[in-house]
Amino acid sequence: MATFNYRALTEDGRIVRNRVEEGNRLTLIKKLKSNGLYPISITQSMAKKNRSVKRKKNISNLNRTIENVNTTVTMNDNRRKLTLKDKVNNYIGTTDKITDRDIAIFTQNFYLLKKANFNNIHALTTVIDSTENLTFAEILEDILAGVEAGDYMYKTMEYYSNVFPYIYINMIRVGELSGSLEHALLQAVEYLDSSAAITKKLKAILIPNIGQFALLIVMLFVGTLFALPQVEKVFAEVGTKSTLPAITIWFQGVVNAMLKYWPVPTALFAISIAALIFYIQTPKGKYKFHYFKYTMPIFGKLIFSLDFSRIMKAMLLNLKNGMRIQEAIEVSKNVTNNYVMLSIIENSIKNIMIGQSWIEPFEKSGLASPMITEMLKIGMQTDLTEMMEKLVEYMEIDINNTLEKIMKTLPQVMYAIVGIVLIFFVVVVVVPMVQVYMGNFLFEAYL
Repeated sequence: MATFNYRALTEDGRIVRNRVEEGNRLTLIKKLKSNGLYPISITQSMAKKNRSVKRKKNISNLNRTIENVNTTVTMNDNRRKLTLKDKVNNYIGTTDKITDRDIAIFTQNFYLLKKANFNNIHALTTVIDSTENLTFAEILEDILAGVEAGDYMYKTMEYYSNVFPYIYINMIRVGELSGSLEHALLQAVEYLDSSAAITKKLKAILIPNIGQFALLIVMLFVGTLFALPQVEKVFAEVGTKSTLPAITIWFQGVVNAMLKYWPVPTALFAISIAALIFYIQTPKGKYKFHYFKYTMPIFGKLIFSLDFSRIMKAMLLNLKNGMRIQEAIEVSKNVTNNYVMLSIIENSIKNIMIGQSWIEPFEKSGLASPMITEMLKIGMQTDLTEMMEKLVEYMEIDINNTLEKIMKTLPQVMYAIVGIVLIFFVVVVVVPMVQVYMGNFLFEAYL
């Protein structure tokens, strides 16, 4: 029995602390939850080993990791020395934020250890020992406790769905159920790296342009509210017959009406957003929204290709480990949470059960390209595993080409939107101010 110190939240919002003896962390967590307590932190009270080398945060170093590994697996759950920051966080009740980088480093290190023929318990023990983020280390210790109790890793990960992405959890699930966790971890590493790369590229394009767009909108409203009234005042004082451009007068009226009756458009906007969110939460609404994600301009093809590629990779992993097609599809389907794709897969499974082609639903959906479906059909007539390997390679090339096109098209779209707003700003605000600067209205006032 090990001794644990825990902090937990009661149902009425109070924080309680206690020291108990229990077999492992997972058992303690289940017991606390059954008693209406929600664990905040759990630490094991045992002697901590000293560390002579200071680790750098978020740095993957397999050589150093392996050097710190014992030759035998111990059952000591207290594998991490609390730093001063950790102690302060525990005392005031705050936790370190778990970033995508933390998950990527864990996955990479775990994959490398599995590749070095470590078993799950030994690999997790080593990774926990080198994890700097205390909050994430405690989650990994819960996963380790589950593995030691005979559970799959993905089952404990499902309790932390707010930390691990849905697709990531199901990649681990496919690997564990198919007996190829090492290959699943490699796919997870590639998934995290590609997601991070795509996000970085999109941010580099979107953030500057969105910033320019927001600045122009602010300038447009400020100019309409403050600069244009001054122009009108000058016209009135001189007695000219000149007036502001028609589009300027129209936009000025719109802005003034929005300021006067702002609760109405604000309420309508809020109600529309709330209604849309509520509709998307319904099965029908979610299906239509997911279908839109696959057919939307610019990004639709990329989103479908990424989901379909992950399913094919998962199926290929299962087929290589001796699963039948139906079992391979059944295990692989949860690597996506898109209702449209899940519906297509369910139809594929039904077709297999009644003796029809499992490729037909993908073909009828109109989302998969003829090249993809034809390769699968040829694979069914020859060697499906070999053909799916070629299909995965083809889709990787196609995804990269699609991504390159998006990276070229998206800036042009953003520039066009910003350009339209800029032209509107010039016509509405700048032109009347130039008119005052040039002084043409003075001649009309004289005449």
